[in-house]
Amino acid sequence: MAFLIKLFYTFAKIGLFTFGGGYAMLPMLQRELVDNQGWATEDELMDYYAIGQCTPGIIAVNTATFVGYKERGFWGALFATLGLVFPSLVIITAIAAFISNFAELQVVKDAFAGIRAVVCVLILNSVIKLWKQGVKDKAGIAIFAAVFCLALFTDVSKVIIVLLAGVAGYVTASLRKGAAK
Repeated sequence: MAFLIKLFYTFAKIGLFTFGGGYAMLPMLQRELVDNQGWATEDELMDYYAIGQCTPGIIAVNTATFVGYKERGFWGALFATLGLVFPSLVIITAIAAFISNFAELQVVKDAFAGIRAVVCVLILNSVIKLWKQGVKDKAGIAIFAAVFCLALFTDVSKVIIVLLAGVAGYVTASLRKGAAK
């Protein structure tokens, strides 16, 4: 039970101190899960992010569920997921009660403008870290370029794009293994 509480607390801390949604949580997830707790490796975390993109829901919530399940099965998944969403649920409920009274205040508008800028930096930081972990060779660069173009310039479903990238990664690795024999 103590470990389940630790899972809840760790993910609640991530949920409480990260603003900007799932992508903005990626740097804190990496620091807590890989560096501080050792519950995932860099590669595992990359896999969780990739799977989280293919499944419904927020990437950070999906990652919490995957890590919790890996550590303690169903109960670990439940405690980790609840830990991540609990702070947001409490804060959003409190804000919802008062937002209509304060949304038009200039100080609130200015604060949100600053928060949006910070979120952009946090997301860029995540992109740079993901790039370093995920794009390691010419094949990775080619897959990245293809996915970038598909995502930016077409209406192809993001799920299809992720699946195609997975197939491309598998084929590339298979060709490499075949050439090495």
